Amino acid sequence: MNSHLVKAASNVVTNQQILVNMVSRRVRQLTLGHRPLVEFVPGLGFADIALSEIADGKIVFELLAGDNPAEALAKVVPFPATVAITKKAKGSAAAS
Repeated sequence: MNSHLVKAASNVVTNQQILVNMVSRRVRQLTLGHRPLVEFVPGLGFADIALSEIADGKIVFELLAGDNPAEALAKVVPFPATVAITKKAKGSAAAS
């Protein structure tokens, strides 16, 4: 990644965690074939294209309605419950 693009994008999105998430999602879209929103030099990596788009204001993030920015960044989403799967013994499957 180009350090100048990282600096320019971090001036637009000051929270580094949000910036990383925005870049990773946009890189995923670009690798799936989405077209870039900015003009770029051939040979530029997808991460640099994503950073250029963010620095140019082509990509923005928004909080959900009613979210306080300080609370939205501090929210913890619980991980879904896990279910233990046990294998039956070979002998017990034949007896049933």
